[in-house]
Amino acid sequence: MASESNGFSVTMNRRRLLAGAAAATTLMASPAIVRAQGAPLKVGVLLPRSGAQAGIGQDCFRGVEIAGPILKANGYPDLQIMSADTETSVDTARARAEKLIADGAQLLVGAFDSGQSSAIAQVAEQKGIPFVINIAAAPPITEQGYKFVFRNFPIAGSILSDAFVNQKEIFAETGVAPKSVVFLHCNDTFGTAMKNGIGAVMPKFNMPYTIKETISYDPTARDLSVEISKAKATGADALLVVSRLNDAILLTRELVKQRWSPMGILSMGPGWYEDQYLKTLGKLGDGPLSFVPWYDPNKKLSKQLEAAVEKKYPGVNLNLNHVYTFEALLIAADAYKRAKSADPKALADAIRTTNITENTTAGPGISFNAKGQNDKLKNVAIQNRGGKIVTVAPKGSSNAKVQWPMLAYNKRR
Repeated sequence: MASESNGFSVTMNRRRLLAGAAAATTLMASPAIVRAQGAPLKVGVLLPRSGAQAGIGQDCFRGVEIAGPILKANGYPDLQIMSADTETSVDTARARAEKLIADGAQLLVGAFDSGQSSAIAQVAEQKGIPFVINIAAAPPITEQGYKFVFRNFPIAGSILSDAFVNQKEIFAETGVAPKSVVFLHCNDTFGTAMKNGIGAVMPKFNMPYTIKETISYDPTARDLSVEISKAKATGADALLVVSRLNDAILLTRELVKQRWSPMGILSMGPGWYEDQYLKTLGKLGDGPLSFVPWYDPNKKLSKQLEAAVEKKYPGVNLNLNHVYTFEALLIAADAYKRAKSADPKALADAIRTTNITENTTAGPGISFNAKGQNDKLKNVAIQNRGGKIVTVAPKGSSNAKVQWPMLAYNKRR
């Protein structure tokens, strides 16, 4: 009996120990579940951090680096950033998107370039992972019937339409309009697409000027003297341009060298507002107008971004690369907050019902139509002024009055 009693006692003790261990496991598991529910959303950010578009991709990533504290200060949950370099390659973008998803990314953001973004969109749709496009203007991306792809960036047609609207506002405000322009454009995919777009869109706006001549050029050229000479010979009042950074600098230097100061430079693309353009040319960089997707400097969140960029990157102007990349993360954080889940379908459903009115970009806010496109975005007119960028149109989104016509180069000290 004694041995039986001892055996029974040992058995009971073992049972109590196992029960206690199970109870302890349960108690330990509960906080773990809570932690899992409140864990940061894993966001895979794909950008061209090397290759031909490296500078732009690195600039976009600045928008990622300043996002965390600003989102937290505005009541949004934490995001865990998983970064990948697309190397300015469509194939690499596709492969890196697949790897990020395999490594646990619950939402993707990227990728500046339309070709790379299209490849990522295919992967995201196939895997059922939400993809928020930060910058990419090619219309077909949101015309494929995708359910997991969302774009918070204007398409090419709306960029051109808003450009003509804002030009006419400036001409009406100042009472001065060019009667003719020369259209200078780089002959890469972007420049050629914009040329075709102008031919289709401009007639709808009854512009006060005609295009005297269209001149295309190689954006990698080291000498654009012939192009400026041809443009000057037309006697046009102003220049309408679609450029990149290096050629914008070359064109400006040729204008000065050939002593031609047109009424103004009307840019519908990058190059003329970039920090490197301003720093390289100094006073000679003042004056050009760029008609581009931008932020509304009067919005509260825009002021927070401006302060954050100034603090973290002294001497760098807040620009569309920072802003649209930040807003892609804002969309992700907002969806995660409302969905209360990292489940891809729940996140996609939440993004479809996005209604963010406290944002940075011009326009009423962020929401998406049935195609996953934010079709409420508005573009603005910005002007180089003393090494800074000011917004001059439309009136509701401006923080400065336009200086038009542009001050002649020979009158600048």
